[in-house]
Amino acid sequence: MPYGPHAADDRARMLDAIGVDSVDRLFDDIPEALRSTPLRLDPPEPELELTARLERLAARNRTDLVGFLGAGAYRHWTPAAVDQMLLRGEWYTAYTPYQPEVSQGTLQSIYEYQSLLGELTGMDVVSASHYDGGAATAEAALMTCRATGRGRLLVSRGVHPHYRRVLQTYAEGAGLAVDEVPLIPDGPAAGTTDLAALERLLGSGDRVAGVAAANPNVLGLLEDMPRIGELAHGAGALFVHVVEPVSLAVLATPGETGADIACGEGQPLGIPLQYGGPYLGIVACREPLVRQIPGRLVGLTRDLEGRRAFVMTMRAREQDIRRERAASNICTNQALLALAAAIYLAAIGPHGLRDVAALGAARASELEAALAAAGAPRVHSGPYLNEFAVRVPDARRVHAALLERGVLAGIPTADLLPDEPAVADSLLVCATEVTTPADISRFAAALAAELGAGAELAGGVA
Repeated sequence: MPYGPHAADDRARMLDAIGVDSVDRLFDDIPEALRSTPLRLDPPEPELELTARLERLAARNRTDLVGFLGAGAYRHWTPAAVDQMLLRGEWYTAYTPYQPEVSQGTLQSIYEYQSLLGELTGMDVVSASHYDGGAATAEAALMTCRATGRGRLLVSRGVHPHYRRVLQTYAEGAGLAVDEVPLIPDGPAAGTTDLAALERLLGSGDRVAGVAAANPNVLGLLEDMPRIGELAHGAGALFVHVVEPVSLAVLATPGETGADIACGEGQPLGIPLQYGGPYLGIVACREPLVRQIPGRLVGLTRDLEGRRAFVMTMRAREQDIRRERAASNICTNQALLALAAAIYLAAIGPHGLRDVAALGAARASELEAALAAAGAPRVHSGPYLNEFAVRVPDARRVHAALLERGVLAGIPTADLLPDEPAVADSLLVCATEVTTPADISRFAAALAAELGAGAELAGGVA
């Protein structure tokens, strides 16, 4: 039986006070099909047999694949110091640092994270922190609505579709409108945000609170972020720059593009790929928006004896103290993941991060040439950093066939962007600093063989 502090008489009095006759009546609004069902576990097994069964399940994971998957989560080398520091017990057991006199270590780790991300993004204030890039993007968009008093948002279709879905969910609950800005379907700027469409949307309908765009975008292409910011500001809207943090070592930062808010996914900063999470949502902003940021801010001060001390400066999102005026009702702080990002950035430094970005770009250029030679040219002609789409007929079949050849050939772009017919027959592929020339050669050879086999099969059918 689950433990409960209330006796049957206590529950009966509470139910009587709210006018219902049973606890089950409290769940009438939940459809029957969505209610929890009894937990049906397999019968007990001897430990040896259970271990063997778990080993069989684990063996179903493929660890031998040469990987070129990106699409929002990226393979990077992580210095050993990151995991070694995270293994310390005080980080695992640390809780919300409301009492500074006993939380100096946790507070300092958050302060260092905020300082490093502020330098990386070129923004004044950094929040600590959010679940993932999708939640961070939605929170950033809601900041623009609170700051402007407007209820309409524009988001480029170049923003990751998962982020856009999360934003739509947040907006629906808050009674806000979200319009999507299309991508240019063809021509030299194909695959990037349609700036003419953005300008039309800004000038029609209700006034816009914020415009969100990503750089690089979901297709790996580089956007004209300063121009997007100019258009947003010209309509009195705020500009939200969705970032991939490693790229900021070589691309213009949100601070340099005129962004009011920066957000994105922190997974590339020392956080391994782990079945979709836990990850780290980044939100940063300019100082005038500090009261709108949904997160904890840690500051540096001096105690009565003049020693350096860290304090919780602001926690505007907490509904336990602000209730309906809270900036957000999500009370998490991904402190362990923020610590991983801080250790990673401190360990490799600014020059190391630039090397990571530059080597990934160099490997992507090699990959582009090899795949083009194998019969899969790029879909778009615009500039990219380390991720791009290549034209592959019958992309889903080829992708599945390459898995059998030991190659994870990115993702069929149609699975990621089903509403973008211009990229229907393509694979979105990525290279990072851990991609080797041998990996690229293996991918290109497997793809050439598969495309050749596909052509022969088609010829035989004809």
